[in-house]
Amino acid sequence: MNLEAFSLGTSGMMPLPGRFLTSVLVRRDGDLFLFDSGEGTQVSMKMLNLKWKKISAIFISHMHADHVTGLPGMLMLSSQVDRTEPLYIVGPAKLQEYVETQRRILDMYINYEIRFIAVEPGVVYSGDGFSIQAFPLIHTKPCYGYSLVEEKRKGEFFPDKAKALGIPMGKLWGKLQSGESVTLDDGRVITSDMVMGEERDGRKISYVTDSLYFESIADYVHDSDILFCEGMFEAALRDTAREKKHMTAREAAMIARDSYSHKLCLQHYSPRYSDRELRLLEKEAKEIFPETVLTKDRMVFSVPLKD
Repeated sequence: MNLEAFSLGTSGMMPLPGRFLTSVLVRRDGDLFLFDSGEGTQVSMKMLNLKWKKISAIFISHMHADHVTGLPGMLMLSSQVDRTEPLYIVGPAKLQEYVETQRRILDMYINYEIRFIAVEPGVVYSGDGFSIQAFPLIHTKPCYGYSLVEEKRKGEFFPDKAKALGIPMGKLWGKLQSGESVTLDDGRVITSDMVMGEERDGRKISYVTDSLYFESIADYVHDSDILFCEGMFEAALRDTAREKKHMTAREAAMIARDSYSHKLCLQHYSPRYSDRELRLLEKEAKEIFPETVLTKDRMVFSVPLKD
């Protein structure tokens, strides 16, 4: 089962040439999940040849313009294709009012059902073998981060062990692989753990943007295979970051380190930094967490299954 993340935009506050506003799309097999929808989101999707018809749900972190201004265009774009499934939109309570007001004032043509879910801590969306969980952040408005978390997978089945125990190939193997115990003709009871390896962890992708640094973020995003986290300022501007309730790249790296995440993808950069100057943010983060990526628009990240 494929799991990929696409960085659609990495800028904070305002879009720049080659740097659209913050947005991340996650593809899990045929399902697409969009996290925030800043200005330029649909342009990046087009450039990456991603099919907006496949978007199952959109998750909005908070009601600031640079995270929602691309949403009306996304909704209108989805009306250009045949869509029978509802679109779920998860976010702060005012998000529904914002979308419905845009539809009314702009006379937006929407030919599919939109289902709004008011975000609160915990599971806000679930599917076959995974869930998407929300957790509170600290910003100038109510703000949430999100994690896509896969369930544990069954352990590996060892045919050699089954043969050594004298278990005939066929239905009994299938029962053992499904976790059942079986009784052989000689009366022996064989339990699943005798021929199966330990459960394998699922994968996890977390999305954190627009928040004051606080230690508990690491608890929410623990063991993320990929942590997308804002690193808006350099350490020298820590006071500015605190005043605006944002994080420095160094603080993002501290979260990645303390959460035992595998990879940190910095995003949501202040527009004060040119592309060359962003290297300072990368350098400061890598001093704390070496597995840091200075994420750029339209980067693609794959997360393999865990053996």
